Amino acid sequence: MSLPEFMTKHLRLPVMAAPMFIASTPEQVIEQCKAGVIGSLPALNARPQSQLEDWILQIQTALTEYDAANPESPSAPFAINQISHPTNDRLMGDLDIIAKYKVPIVIISLYVAPQICEVVHSYGGIVFNDVISNRQAKKAVDGGVDGLIAVAAGAGGHTGSTSPFALVSEIREWWDGPLALSGCIATGQNILAALATGADLAYIGSPFIATSEANVIDEYKEMIVESSAQDIINSDAFSGASANFLIGSIKRAGLDPQNLKRNPEKSLDASENGQALNTWKDIWGCGQGIAAVKEVVSTAELIDRMTREFVAAKADFVKRIS
Repeated sequence: MSLPEFMTKHLRLPVMAAPMFIASTPEQVIEQCKAGVIGSLPALNARPQSQLEDWILQIQTALTEYDAANPESPSAPFAINQISHPTNDRLMGDLDIIAKYKVPIVIISLYVAPQICEVVHSYGGIVFNDVISNRQAKKAVDGGVDGLIAVAAGAGGHTGSTSPFALVSEIREWWDGPLALSGCIATGQNILAALATGADLAYIGSPFIATSEANVIDEYKEMIVESSAQDIINSDAFSGASANFLIGSIKRAGLDPQNLKRNPEKSLDASENGQALNTWKDIWGCGQGIAAVKEVVSTAELIDRMTREFVAAKADFVKRIS
């Protein structure tokens, strides 16, 4: 494994939870870390900006108390996601808060931002960048990031279109640093498969939407439980970038999923008062791996289920190849 020691020594399952716009909450991050996976949330979920400081303090306080009470199984680290885009008018202000509290891991989405890397490195943190192509991965590393998240075909929300086998193989030809794989990962078997491709971590998002700690309405959670890959559609009509959505949510919004057209004047808007918040509240992002999600459970229960599956899958795999 090419992960830094501070990430691995308390990691009980090789998983980084994906930061989900609107859905991720500090309560969920706390439960993820306590269960032994890397928890995360987007900085932009905290509105107004001052709430981000409150949330980071809440997470750090809860995990410090948990670690003191559970020295034999301390919590995994957490991450904050930064949308590095010209429309994100909070970017540097959020970064100041992140630096103040020395958030151990920062995940950059969209563009490479060397200034983010410089600030995070100044206090000893590390930076991951999610990428959808080998070309973008090389740009991210040139920009100073420490780790990559390969977003392959089928991932929820903004997504790539390349097979995970191809994407990880191309990146691993030249990159031996930390690498997570995203796309349709919802079971312990899927986590093992991600490691087998050459990734260090599985990057999991959509299954965490169908948990009690997620900040979404019950109908969204139940739609995930009732859906499978055939209920997902890819479109750039809503955010200006390619993303996977639940077809049911598009119909619920009164739109025809087969007649979606991108407004050429529409572009990604990551500003605090932009339209992204309302769009993603009504049109629900989701990945293709959700057939494995059978019920709404707590975050701890979800991780416990995936851990049992992962252990069983490893044992079965050893038998198969021995």
